[in-house]
Amino acid sequence: MYAIVFTGGKQYKVAEGDVIDVEKLEGEPGTKVKFDVLFVNDGKKVISEEAALAKATVEGEILEQFRGEKALVYKFRRRKRYERTRGHRQYLTKVKITKVAATSRRSSKAAEEAAPEAEVAAE
Repeated sequence: MYAIVFTGGKQYKVAEGDVIDVEKLEGEPGTKVKFDVLFVNDGKKVISEEAALAKATVEGEILEQFRGEKALVYKFRRRKRYERTRGHRQYLTKVKITKVAATSRRSSKAAEEAAPEAEVAAE
């Protein structure tokens, strides 16, 4: 089973147990995070409807806060003696995906608890 999640303006394909580097997320190592789910594939069917995705969950645990490799920005104008070099290091977060589920257990339990109440109200 895998899912496509959205965070930091980018989309990532994740499965349970994956470790990914994403744009900086607030939190200390060990903090649990939830991601916005865009798509889920469980091997048999593909879930991409908004109503079904509202029940889907992708959770992860922050492993580390760090900075990425330096990216050099070089500007040059020929014949004008113009050169500029700048560097940039992006803040990143290493996240381990702990759970990918097409439906959350809480919502199904809540539905089971609500069903007897609805039957009592109908009587």
